[in-house]
Amino acid sequence: MTATSSTSPSPIDASCRLPLFTLFGGAAVWLALSSVFGLIASIKFHSPNFLADCACLTYGRVHPASLNAFVYGFAIPAGLGVALWLLARLGRVTLARPWLVVVGAKLWHVGVLVGLLGIFGGDATGFEWLEMPRYAAVILFVAFLLMALFGFVTHSARSRRCESADSSGEDVRRFTSAATNELYPSQWFVLAALFWFPWIYSTANLLLLVFPVRGVTQAAIDWWFSGNLLVVWLTLAGLAASFYFMPKLSGRPLQSHYLALFVFWTLILFGTWVGIPGGAALPAWMPALSGVAAVMTLVPTLTIAASAWLTLRGSTTKCAGGPLCFVKFGVFSLLLSGLMLAVSAVPQISRVTDFTWFGTAQTQLRLYGFFAMTMFGAAYYILPRVTGNEFPFAKFVRVHFWCGVLGTLLLALPLAIGGVVQGLKLANAGIAFTDVAKSALMFLRLSTVGETLLALGNLLFLLNVTALIVRHYRSVCLTAYAAATARLETTEVKP
Repeated sequence: MTATSSTSPSPIDASCRLPLFTLFGGAAVWLALSSVFGLIASIKFHSPNFLADCACLTYGRVHPASLNAFVYGFAIPAGLGVALWLLARLGRVTLARPWLVVVGAKLWHVGVLVGLLGIFGGDATGFEWLEMPRYAAVILFVAFLLMALFGFVTHSARSRRCESADSSGEDVRRFTSAATNELYPSQWFVLAALFWFPWIYSTANLLLLVFPVRGVTQAAIDWWFSGNLLVVWLTLAGLAASFYFMPKLSGRPLQSHYLALFVFWTLILFGTWVGIPGGAALPAWMPALSGVAAVMTLVPTLTIAASAWLTLRGSTTKCAGGPLCFVKFGVFSLLLSGLMLAVSAVPQISRVTDFTWFGTAQTQLRLYGFFAMTMFGAAYYILPRVTGNEFPFAKFVRVHFWCGVLGTLLLALPLAIGGVVQGLKLANAGIAFTDVAKSALMFLRLSTVGETLLALGNLLFLLNVTALIVRHYRSVCLTAYAAATARLETTEVKP
């Protein structure tokens, strides 16, 4: 392993280095912890006595800890890291106030730590996807606003730079379409994501924890928040990366600008209403409207499929387990998850799939198969460029890819099949409930194998990211030591 950089990062990449180290480094740690918690929760379904003597490791605490560590510890920091890098790279401007972004990132990780300690200590709120206590939510909200603010400042600097170049009559041909008044599609998705999360997070926390509404309205707000976070925010952040890296890595232009714009507006239009299950104890129009919106999400889903196929068609680039492979599998998982979401919203089918493992399978496909895999591909592309060093364990990238693919399929597909089997048996009054529960054991064991593979891949990701950061700082120290030694030798030579 050499200590010197193979390439010199551009000023734009260099400005993003410390924020990305903080965001991706912390995200990798939380992801590994989430895998451990998720594996423990998965084992408890077919081995209830596993770690049963520890109150902190009961299913009611370890499962929400796993989900929150993944969503708030990994997904949002990783999405923010990619988003800020995209705004700087596409805007052809250095990241605004990187040190304040680092402060925001560190504050975010502190908030996640406080929230997880609260969950393990029995202080969870009881609202799914919002289990972190109110005091942790305040820290997370302030940290996100701090990072999002300088994302908008970076984007604004891009606009001013373009205008000043035009007014001075300089040659602006060096600016791509991303640096003109017409934004690149990835910028639309990033800017929307930076606005969307503070809105839904603050609204849900205010109405559930600060000024709590009463009765079933609480459940409706929680479903609204989880649907927006899963279907809208994570998809916006993931597609921002997908629409950048698919053409970038395949060597073909994005097909097309108008399809991406159509995806953007239809996703926001229909995805906002998704989340309320068909059997919810609410006025009938609310689950009905949510079901119609879930079916209508087929429109952006099929448009994404068309755009990806047209973009990647004819590409001679071989992914070979690299970043492009991660992005391709992420798009495939998004399409499969979108189809499952739409199908399960049909009343005749929802009668079978509701209250089963089918919904969990759909969620895992979108969370890990789409979002996490896309973020992995982005990290494997971005981090070597902001450091000027390659990953120390380059062969582990391919191993991580196959662990992610096989783990996702073994986690989601058995749960989807098991959910259908479970639903059909639940609908049969002649089958005892205990027999229904036993019929799901085989599918749960297969999903545990998938969780194990995902945990292995996540540990490899953590190892590679940590080793790259260590390699970078080792290179910096050696360079500084060599420069100081050269100055001392020069001083001693002088008479």
